[in-house]
Order: sequence, then structure tokens, then C-alpha cells
Amino acid sequence: MAKDGPNWEGLLKWSLAHSEATGPSRNLRGSNEQRFPYKGIWGVKAPIRVSFLCGPQLGVYGALFCGLLGFFGCFQKRLWIYYLAGVTGLENTLPSEEDRKWFMEAMQAQSVDVIKRMKEITLVMQTPEQVLEAQGVTSADIEDMLDELQEHVESIDMANDLNSIGGLVPLLGYLKNSHANIRAKAAEVVTTIVQNNPRSQQLVMEANGLEPLLSNFASDPDVTVQTKALGAISSLIRHNKPGVTAFRLANGYAALRDALGSENVRFQRKALNLIHYLLHENGSDCSVVSELGFPRIMMHLASSEDTEVREAALRCLLELARDETKGADGRLGEDEKLKQLLQERINGISLMSPEDLGAAREERQLVDSLWNTCYNEPSSLQEKGLLVLPGEDALPPDVASQHFEPPLRAWAANPSADKSPDTKKKETPLLLGAGPPPVAADSQNNSGVGEDANGQLNR
Repeated sequence: MAKDGPNWEGLLKWSLAHSEATGPSRNLRGSNEQRFPYKGIWGVKAPIRVSFLCGPQLGVYGALFCGLLGFFGCFQKRLWIYYLAGVTGLENTLPSEEDRKWFMEAMQAQSVDVIKRMKEITLVMQTPEQVLEAQGVTSADIEDMLDELQEHVESIDMANDLNSIGGLVPLLGYLKNSHANIRAKAAEVVTTIVQNNPRSQQLVMEANGLEPLLSNFASDPDVTVQTKALGAISSLIRHNKPGVTAFRLANGYAALRDALGSENVRFQRKALNLIHYLLHENGSDCSVVSELGFPRIMMHLASSEDTEVREAALRCLLELARDETKGADGRLGEDEKLKQLLQERINGISLMSPEDLGAAREERQLVDSLWNTCYNEPSSLQEKGLLVLPGEDALPPDVASQHFEPPLRAWAANPSADKSPDTKKKETPLLLGAGPPPVAADSQNNSGVGEDANGQLNR
């Protein structure tokens, strides 16, 4: 153990799941039996010595029953000891007090302090890679740790707290790790943090997190790392104007063009989806995309065997065509290759089976919209009756009205239902209001006008 390093015995409990047990538990377990899957039941913090319950002496059923009794708080009365002794008949091989202590710690580990756990993970991420390797921590262990961190930051509050406890910067540092699987997993965690989270988007931008993501997206030798980095970039710059501006200035469109030339279908699909978002949100980028030669590549991808790639390419071409109708410079409608492509897609749709036609509904609509936008006339899909199939434009069945009737509709059907016959004569309502103003005493004396006991006026 390194002298100047952290306390690995308390910090790296999660790595115990990948090490061998020592001490009395090894003698109880034996050497040839299969290890109990404690990691899947108690989580990564469960001490490995808990596996003594699964040795051949006690059996798996005894261990499971022991765990159930532990959840119901039966440790104090030692019911689990009595049960195991009665079922197995091994009174002389009961667990020791030390083993019982380990088991209680495992059960208490069910309640995990997320912030404390994230601080421990942060401390591991801040540790140099050489020190981790010296402690026997492998890249698979780091990947499992990042997988756990991703579960924690699915909550927006926890995602924002990661920066407060100092974990965001070392996480971004893992984007430059020497292991491809760690770089890919780190990008996946960043995607979870910034997705639909403006606060975390701002924090990642301030920490200069876009730069390593762009580097991995554009030049990483592993296509999985490139795909994960592109997904993180897409989540980072969506509804984030500073992020979109930084993406443009970093020559992000050139990297997207290279991604479209990849042979990986998933990589192509993610790139097309991001291009469509950028063109839809920023119409001025259509001219940049046209100058970089994107339309030709999109026409090629519109003939892809993958349905989602074809639809994504057609959506991007439709955005470019609509931008031309707004007065932008472009000759997409004059390209004979586009017209030939659309005609081939129409012929391909005409040969589809009824089941395939139903699945290609969006593609049919995109082909017709693109033809109509470029050539100001409907496509032949309408003439063939393939644009809208029978039943597609019908409203969904009204099931709720059979059981519930809206109050307004019921009242309109029988407007006199709530009116009772008016048999009683309406009484004059009693009007309550302020009475006549009181007569001042001095005015009575001055005028000499008074009133006697009988109510007669006197002077």
C-alpha cells in the first residue's frame, strides 16, 4: 500500500468484490465451491467475508433464510442461529461472533448514503492511474465504478451536486484515459449528467468539457468511443446556445461529415440526428452544410439498408429543401440525382408488402414532402394510394365514452333535466341596504320642526 496514498482499506470497498477472501472465512468456504453472488444482492459495498454463509457447511438455503431474518430484525434474539442449527444439525459449526459482525455490516450496507458514496468515487477518480494499478485496481473495476456513478447522477440534484463535491473535473479527465472502455463509459456518464439539465450543461462548459468530447468524437481510433462522445456532445449542446456556438467554432460540422462516411450504422444515425437538430434550430447553417458537401452524402445514405438511417437522411434533405424555398441560395431541387433517388424510393415503396408499408409510414411521408417541396407537385405515392393507407387517418377508437359521459355533453342532450317545475310563486327578495341618513340635531333646532309622540309634525 502506498505510504502517501489514501486509506485504500476504507476507500476501495467496492473493489473487494473482485478480490479473494482471507482469514477464517476462507477456511469456512473451502476452495472448490462456487462463490455466492453477493455483489448482485448486497451491492458493491458488501464485505466479501459475508460469503462464509454460502459454504458447503451451511448451504445456500440457510444463507437466504438468514438474510430474510436479518431484514426483519431478528439478530438480537439470535433466531437465525437457532434456525441454522436446527435445520443443518451443525451445532458445533455455528458462525463466530466475528463472522456475525461481518454479516450485520453487510445487511446495514443496504442503506447507502449516496453523497458519501459519490465522494468516495470522486476520491478514486482523483487518484493517479499508476497508484490505482499498484493497488490492483483494473480498468474493469473503474468501469464498474463509473457505472455505479451513472446510476447516482440519473437524479438531476445528484448530477448538479457532483460538481460541488469535486467529481466533475476528474470525470472529464477520464475522457483522456488510456483505456478505450473507460473513455466510452465516462462519455456515457457525462451524457446522463447534462441531458435536459441546463445547470449541468453550464458547469460542463465552464469546465471545458466540450474540448475532450470533440477530440474523442473526431479522432479517437475506437468507434465506440466516438459514438459515445457524439452522444454526449448532442446532449450537451441541445437547447444550449453557447454550446452550439462553441461547436461551430471548433469545426464540428467537419467532424460530422466524417462521421457520415463511417461504416458504423449507429454512428451514422447519431450524426444525422444531430445535423437535423442543428439545421432545424439554426436555418443559417444550411448554407454551411451545403458548402461542405453534405447533400451528396445524405443522398447516398437515403438509400441505406437501415431504415432509421434512411429516414434521418431524408429529414436532413427536407430541411435543406425548405431552406431553399425561403430564399436561400441552393440548387437541391435542380439536382437530377435527388430526383432519381426519390423515384427509386417511390418504386421501392410500391413493391413493399402491407406489413412493410405500415412500418415505413414516416418514410412515405418524408419522400412525398421532399418531392412536393423540390418540384411543387405531389408525388406519385398519392396517385397510387400509398401515402395514406386505409385506416391510418382514422381517429383512435373512443373507448372512454362508452363508460364515462362528459357533463357538458350530457347536459346538452337533456337541457331540461336539471330544471324542476316552478310551482311556487317567487317571493319578493328582501333588500338589505343603508337606511335614510339621520337628521342632525342642530338642523332640527334651527328649523323648529319636530315630531310628537303620535308621529305628527309640529313647529
